[in-house]
Amino acid sequence: MKKTERVMENETGGKGSYLKAIVLLAFIAAAVYLVRFSPVKNDFTADALDHLLQMAGFWAAPVFILVYATAVCLFIPGTLLTAIGAALFGVWQGFIYVWVAAMLGASISFVIGRTLGREFAASLVGGTLKKFDDAIERNGFETVLYLRLIYFPFSVLNFGMGLTRVSFLDYFAGTGLGIVVGTFVFTFFIGTIRDIWVSGNWNQLVSAKVFLSLGLFVFSFFIPVIIKKIRGSR
Repeated sequence: MKKTERVMENETGGKGSYLKAIVLLAFIAAAVYLVRFSPVKNDFTADALDHLLQMAGFWAAPVFILVYATAVCLFIPGTLLTAIGAALFGVWQGFIYVWVAAMLGASISFVIGRTLGREFAASLVGGTLKKFDDAIERNGFETVLYLRLIYFPFSVLNFGMGLTRVSFLDYFAGTGLGIVVGTFVFTFFIGTIRDIWVSGNWNQLVSAKVFLSLGLFVFSFFIPVIIKKIRGSR
């Protein structure tokens, strides 16, 4: 009797994991369709977002964070939103709002991937894949941090890590630390140009701050190469 019950539970669990995986794939397909082929894509243009945040007034910051987090879950590249955040809020506020928004979106995406896809992914794990899965669990923080520093596609990694055995704490810490440098460099660069634009003092374009922001911006593109060389030399 007990053996029969276990078999029925396994079959139910298996069907449940397949159903969840189908829901996850449907969610991803719907997200891609919405932001690529439907009128919704027009709501994520620079002009549309700028108009929305201007209308939000006092609530511009929380609205921006929610829009950014939603965009992350819908696989929309964060570069545009990061630039808008820096342009509207300046260097420091822009950096904080972008980081918080990116972390919120990354966390939600991870939970969606873990809830809907982990069971199905676990059923496929075997041999080499199991060793890889176990290694991620043991070195979750280092793995996530490394992938963030080499600019692995943000939204893809969010959902992908949810399918592995990495703990949410390791994922959150690795993501939080891993995106700090890139986020700050980009917002510092855009925010600096924004400050000059607002002040109207174009002589500042040849200031030390501008050259520093430009240098950091260029340097950020070499971070993945540096990280790979350091990792390869070990």
